[in-house]
Amino acid sequence: MPPERVVVIGVSGCDASLFADGARSALRAADLVVGGRRHLDALAPPGARTVVIGADVGAALDAIEAETGPVVVLSSGDPGFFGMVRPLAARFGGARLEVHPAPSSVATAFGRLGLPWDDAAVVSVHGRDLGAAVDRVARRPKSAVLTSPASPPEAVGRALIDLGVGHRRVTVCSRLGLIDETITVTDLAGLAARSWDPLSVVILLVDEGNSPRKALAWGLSETEFAHRDGMLTKAEVRAVALGKLDLPRAGVLWDVGAGSGSVAVECARLSPGLAVHAIERSPDDAVHIRENSARHAVAVAVTVGSAPEALSCLPDPDRAFVGGGGLGVLDAVLARLRPGGRVVATFAALDRAVAAADRLGSLTQVSVARGRRLPDEGLRLVAENPVFIVWGPSA
Repeated sequence: MPPERVVVIGVSGCDASLFADGARSALRAADLVVGGRRHLDALAPPGARTVVIGADVGAALDAIEAETGPVVVLSSGDPGFFGMVRPLAARFGGARLEVHPAPSSVATAFGRLGLPWDDAAVVSVHGRDLGAAVDRVARRPKSAVLTSPASPPEAVGRALIDLGVGHRRVTVCSRLGLIDETITVTDLAGLAARSWDPLSVVILLVDEGNSPRKALAWGLSETEFAHRDGMLTKAEVRAVALGKLDLPRAGVLWDVGAGSGSVAVECARLSPGLAVHAIERSPDDAVHIRENSARHAVAVAVTVGSAPEALSCLPDPDRAFVGGGGLGVLDAVLARLRPGGRVVATFAALDRAVAAADRLGSLTQVSVARGRRLPDEGLRLVAENPVFIVWGPSA
């Protein structure tokens, strides 16, 4: 039979004098105190039985359920914010809980930086999948990650770099509220390179000088991208292809035969909720993709290899742009496309474009002539090679 009341006290700095009167009284009267080792050593009253919350939270919950006297649970910051309130409420019901929150570690961390955080993405990797957490914060300009012994700050840094995330201003906030609190400013490379206190808050910010342009713009100029000998989708063709992709707010996008990654980067800019994968066989071009991702401060995961073989390790796409590889690659992409998905492909040759249209359903030709200055400052039109854009399947 669980106790009638479980008092949950948020702790900031292991100083009981900061507790409200009700929390202090409950702690003094507790027969059982449950919490982290440092909290128990600093705050548990003499004579109270203590149980350390370890990796197995269930053992602490079992101890609480077996207790007949007053119970107090000590939890860092706000216990309702990625804290002990969730498992306690699931086991005993919220009506049995009396919660005294302290400022959350995330609120404290942003407070140390003098920044608001109502627009930040906040995730925890305590007992949660690191990949899913990193995938979420990678596409947000402001985020906070609550790290853990299994996924310390350096693991977050390595995962973000592997995902192709561009420049971020990183602040690691460790042991907040304690006498040995540290606030360290670094970048992603510095985050990944050293060992940090595993129980930290990592704040990730896109610097204003490195942030993508705020205006809604697509079909960016070729000068916005590093590339090899003009090997990138021309701006006007890219603008039409992006429209045909009909980008969703979330999901998975492939840019197959990515070249410089201009399509992948624009998709990541326009729809930050997408997980964007660029597949390119040239290692030199893959370097350009990473450079362009960093320049535009977006997350693009780069796979170096030839399609269709290189596609096997990727999640199935909701959208795909095929800029190279021919009909065999197009067929391989279609075989993996999720229901309701869409593929856009470009071709220089009419026969291949027609064959692709037989598979996808729609075809158009984009012919562009760009103005060039004459010696007398007049303008003449210089035609680019026409490109066929094929898209589908039809809804």
